[in-house]
Amino acid sequence: MSVAAYFNADENGHKSFELPGASPHYNPDRPGQVEHIALDLDFDIPKKSYRGTCTIRLNPVRNGVDSLTLDAVSLSIDAITIGNEQQSFDYDGEQLHIHLSKPTLAGQPITLAIAYAVKEPQRGIYFIAPDEHYPDKPYQVWTQGEDEDSRFWFPCFDYPGQLATSEVRVRVPKKYFALSNGELVSTEEDGKAKIYHWQLDKVHPSYLMTLAIGEYDSIENEWRGRPVRYYVAKGRKDQIELTMGKTPQMMERFSQVFGYDYPFSNYDQACPADFIFGGMENTTTTLLTDRCLLDQRAAIDNLRSETLVAHELAHQWFGDLIVINHWSHAWVKEGMATYSEVLWLEAAYGRDEAMYYHLNHARAYLAEDASRYRRPLVTHIYREPIELYDRHIYEKGSCVYHMIRQALGDQLFTKTLKTLLTDNAHSTVETVDVLRAIDKATGKNLRYLFDQYVYRGGHPDYAVSYSWDGDSNLVKLMVTQTQVADGKSQVQEGLFDLQIPIGFGYVENDTANVQTVTVRIHERQQAFYFPLQKKPDFMSFDVGNHTLKTVKLEYPLKELQAQLKYDPEPISRLYAAKAIAKKGTLEAVETLSAALINDSFWAVRAEVAEALATIQLDQAVEGLLKGLNDKHPKVRRAVVNALAGVKTAASYKALKSVVENGDESYYVEGAAVNALGKVGSSTLDNGKSKEKKTLKLLKMVLEERAGWNEVVRSGAIAGLSVFKSSEAALDLLLPYTEIGVPQALRLNAIRSLGKIAAGQSKVGCDRILDRLEAIAREEFFLTQVAVVMALGQMEVSGAVRVLQGLAEQSPDGRVKRRAEEAMGKVRKAIGADKAVDELRKDLDELKQLNRDLKSRLETLEAKAKAEKKAKEK
Repeated sequence: MSVAAYFNADENGHKSFELPGASPHYNPDRPGQVEHIALDLDFDIPKKSYRGTCTIRLNPVRNGVDSLTLDAVSLSIDAITIGNEQQSFDYDGEQLHIHLSKPTLAGQPITLAIAYAVKEPQRGIYFIAPDEHYPDKPYQVWTQGEDEDSRFWFPCFDYPGQLATSEVRVRVPKKYFALSNGELVSTEEDGKAKIYHWQLDKVHPSYLMTLAIGEYDSIENEWRGRPVRYYVAKGRKDQIELTMGKTPQMMERFSQVFGYDYPFSNYDQACPADFIFGGMENTTTTLLTDRCLLDQRAAIDNLRSETLVAHELAHQWFGDLIVINHWSHAWVKEGMATYSEVLWLEAAYGRDEAMYYHLNHARAYLAEDASRYRRPLVTHIYREPIELYDRHIYEKGSCVYHMIRQALGDQLFTKTLKTLLTDNAHSTVETVDVLRAIDKATGKNLRYLFDQYVYRGGHPDYAVSYSWDGDSNLVKLMVTQTQVADGKSQVQEGLFDLQIPIGFGYVENDTANVQTVTVRIHERQQAFYFPLQKKPDFMSFDVGNHTLKTVKLEYPLKELQAQLKYDPEPISRLYAAKAIAKKGTLEAVETLSAALINDSFWAVRAEVAEALATIQLDQAVEGLLKGLNDKHPKVRRAVVNALAGVKTAASYKALKSVVENGDESYYVEGAAVNALGKVGSSTLDNGKSKEKKTLKLLKMVLEERAGWNEVVRSGAIAGLSVFKSSEAALDLLLPYTEIGVPQALRLNAIRSLGKIAAGQSKVGCDRILDRLEAIAREEFFLTQVAVVMALGQMEVSGAVRVLQGLAEQSPDGRVKRRAEEAMGKVRKAIGADKAVDELRKDLDELKQLNRDLKSRLETLEAKAKAEKKAKEK
C-alpha cells in the first residue's frame, strides 16, 4: 500500500509513538485454517447496497471447537448454515459469534454459508456516484481492505495470518464491469444484469480481496504471455500508456532482481475515483488513485506515477506472495515495495537518478523522526494497525533494504531475496525470516544492522571535521556522533557501531580519482589519522551515501569547492553545496553560481539553487536567476521555490514573468505562482508593496488556469495563504473550500485556511474556524485529513474543540491520531493555561447561549398558552 511511539520518549527529546490507549496486539487464537472464501453478491448500485452469501471453508486444527468468532462490522446477518443445518449466532455489530451445532473434529473441514446484506457502508467498500455538487463523477464501487476493513464488506477472520484461496461472483447491471482477484472464469447474461465470476487459486489474506465495479475503458498488454490489463474511467484511455505502460518492463526487472518470476497468472490495474490511498496491492488486482493518471504535459517531470505503479507491482512479491504474519512486521513488505521504486529507477534512468530518489526517501523518514516521533520498525504496541503506516515502515524500511544490499553486494542480495521468496511462497513471514534468508543464502550475519536500525529507533547524526598536517603528511578526521550526549559510550545508549567508507579525492586533468578506506565508527567521538603521500583535494564521508544518517561537514572551503566540482558521487556534491552555503561569503556565492550552471546532474543544480537562496547577498540572487533558463523542469522548479525566499524587486519581476508566460511544466508554473504570493506579500527591497497587484494575478490564475490535478491553481491557493493579515486574500480563498470545487483544489484550499489564519483579525479567524467546523462533518477521509492539517496550524482554543470532535468521532485511525497530535501542537502554541481559560470561556458562553435559548423558548411557550386560552374564551 502507498499512503503515514510505542516506547517512552527518550533522553534526546523525541516524542513517543505510543498514544494513550495503545496496547500490545497479537493475532487471535486460530480455531482452524481458512481454506477458501467465496462471495456471491447482487448489487443495487443506485441504492448503495448489496446482498448475498459469504461461504467460508474452515479446516479445524483441534477437536471440540464449539463456537467461532468472525469480524463483521455493520452488516445485516440473515442466516448461517453448515450444509442444510441452521447455526445459531449472536451479533453485536462488530463481531459475529457462531454457535456450532456440532463441535469440530480436527482435519475435517466445515463450510459456513453466511447470508448477509449491506446498505450505505461507511468503510471497506465505497460507492461513488454523481451528485448536485459533482455531476460528472462516475458511478463506481470499489473496496479497500488494508488494514482491517474487509470486515466492513464481508464477514471474515480479518487479520493477515489467515491465508485462503478465494472467488468472487458479482451480479451488476449490464453496463458495468466487475473486476476482482485472479482470473475471470465466466461471464453470464442474466436479464438486465451480468454476472462476473472471478477466481484466485493462490492463498492470500482477507485484506487483499478486492472488487472494483464501473464503466471502464481498458487496454490489454502482456508479459511473457501473461495478461497485463489496465482499467480507467470512460474517456481517459489515452492516459493509460503514459501512466502504466511500463508495467511489463517492471515485471521483468523485478523478476530478475528478486530472483523469482512474477508469481501469478495475470496482473490487472484499475484507477477508481476518490480512492483513499495512492494505491493498494490487492492480489493480482492493484487499485490506483485516478490522480496518478497523466496527460502529456504532466508526464514531462512526473516520476511519482511511475514509481507508484512500481511500488504496487513489487507488492505482488512482497506482501502478496509472502504475507506478513502480523501488522507489526509491515516494514518487511512496505520497505521492500518502497525500495523497489529505487530498483526500477536504477534500471530505467540510471544510478544517479535512483540514488537521489533514495536520498529523498531518507529525508522523508528523517523529517518524521525529527518532528513527529521516533520508533523502532517492529512494534506490536499501538491502538490501530493503520498507525504503523508511516514514514518509518516505508522510507526507513527502504533504507534498511538498501543497506542490506550494500552489505551483501548485488549478487548475494538477489540470492537472499530469492531464498526468502522461495522458502516462504504463499505463506506468512516475520522480520526474523529476512535474517534467516540472509544467513541461509550468504552465510553473513547482519543482526547488528537489524538491532540498530530495525529493533530500535533512530540513526546516527555525524559531525565530521577534517584537517591536513603537511609536516607529517597526515589527514586527521574527527567524527562525532551528536545524537547522544557527551559521556555516552554504549550502543545501548544510542550510539551506532558501523563501518563507514571514507574517500580521498585527487584531481588530475579535471577528473577525480577517489581512494577509499573503511573505518569502524562506534564511539561518540573518534579521531582517525591517515598517512597519505600528498594532500587530497577533497574528502568524501560515507562514499556512495549508503548509510542512513545525517551528516554535518566541517571542512575548509577549498576542499568543499573541489568536492562540489569533482566528486563523482552526486550526493556527496549535494552535501558539499550545503556546507559551502553555510560559509555565507562572496566566494561561496561564486562557487555555487558556477555549479548551478555547470553541474552535469539536474538534482545537484536544483539543490545548489536552494543553497544559494540561503545566502544573504545580492550576488546570490543574481546567480540564482540564471537558473530560470535551465533545460530541466525540476531545476527551474527549484529555482522558483528558492526565489520565494528572496524578497526583492528583481525576484518579484522574474516570478511575475513566469506566472504570466507560463511554463511547459505544470509543476514549475504552480511553484512560480506560489512563490509570487510569498514575495508579493512582503515589502520588497525598494520599499514598495505589491499586495494589490499580486492578489490580482493570483485571482487571474484561479479563474483561468484549471488543469491537470489542479497543480497550477493549487499554487495560487498556496500563494494566497501567505497574505496572513489580508481580508481580501481570505475572501478570495474561502470560496474554493466549498463543496463542488474540484477535489484536488478544494483540499489544498482547506489546508491553506490554517496558514492564512495566523495574521487574521478575530472576525477572520472566526470565519475560518466556522468553515473548518462545517467541513469537519463531512465523511470523506481526505477532507478530514485536510481539516486536521489546517486546524493544527491555528492558535485558538476553538481549533482544539473541533479537533477533539474528530479525534473522538472519526472512524479512521489515521484521522484520530493526527487530530490528537494537532491538539497537542495547538495547545502548546497557545499555552496550556490559556487553552483551558479559552475552553472554559467557550463553555460559559455556550451555557449562557443555552440559558438564553431556554428562556426564549419558555417565553414563547407561555405566550402560546396565553393565546390559546384567549381563543378558548
